[in-house]
Amino acid sequence: MFTFAYPHLLILLLLVPLFVVIYVWARYVRRKNLKKFGNPAILKDLMPDVSPYKPPLKITVRMVALTMIIIGVARPWGGIKDQKTEKEGIEVVIAVDASNSMYASASGDPEGTPRMRTAKLMLEKLINGFDNDRVGLVVFAGEAYTLIPVTGDYVSAKMFLNSIDPAQYPNQGTNIADAIDQSIRAFGDDKKAGKAIILITDAEDLEDENGVMDAVKNAAKNNIQVDVIGVGTSQPVPVPVNGSYLADPDTGSPVATALNEELAARIAKAGKGIYVNAANRDALNELERQLSTVKRTSMQSSFNAIHDELFPIFLWIALVLIVADIFILDRKISWLDRITLFKKEVRK
Repeated sequence: MFTFAYPHLLILLLLVPLFVVIYVWARYVRRKNLKKFGNPAILKDLMPDVSPYKPPLKITVRMVALTMIIIGVARPWGGIKDQKTEKEGIEVVIAVDASNSMYASASGDPEGTPRMRTAKLMLEKLINGFDNDRVGLVVFAGEAYTLIPVTGDYVSAKMFLNSIDPAQYPNQGTNIADAIDQSIRAFGDDKKAGKAIILITDAEDLEDENGVMDAVKNAAKNNIQVDVIGVGTSQPVPVPVNGSYLADPDTGSPVATALNEELAARIAKAGKGIYVNAANRDALNELERQLSTVKRTSMQSSFNAIHDELFPIFLWIALVLIVADIFILDRKISWLDRITLFKKEVRK
């Protein structure tokens, strides 16, 4: 099947007959003007070097070159085929904390960048660094939900990541145990693939700490590495919500939240991974180095791909014709003029 990426550009081919008409008209006007100076047959002898064939040849070469350029710019394709690729990579499920405390500042300044914003920026950079890996996304508060199972579609993964908002999850809390269990279910069916869970959280207000450690140990038992990214600081800060601060329903005083680094580090240790603080300048590099220790396996993907880009062929033909046109002069070729295939020598 022969198709074009930009078929609408083929309308430019109408320029070719237009230029031909202009050329024919110009030749007609030229001959008409020559007749004003005398008999064309006599004038022909006065211009022995002028070739009657070169101008039509040059305009033909130029029009063919123009046609090739227009076809090339329209980007012709040879067709579509089903292409399978073999890749080596790992599967990574990112579990994002969407509890209200993620609205709080990631630093000690109450007006600083929100933890959720910090988390999204870091995770987007992490996904941008993936190559042949598959990535999935889980979000959790009081419950955990799979937003996207492991996939090689990084664009969709980042789109879902940026859509996360704690306001979308009314069942609040920090149910890390459910997040890990849900992450395990988000992996693919390939049991040989190296797997890792990246948990990004402030590790505060846990539903069941013992249940968390059991879930992490279960993941490690199934050769799933659990790495933890902590967001926030140990300094308590208020939680901004709707232009005010989150308040305790019983006392009415503002709720303060702080990063529980000690617990986050214990989770990572039990999951045979590492703990990094998002505020650390080398946090992303350390995480990437840790992920490089996960066993990479061959992954096969199948997709329809457009193949056989043909435009270089047409552009090369156009280039050759343009160069040829430079060397085609309007005057006769002297050595051809000496060839007399159809004349007999007159003997005296």
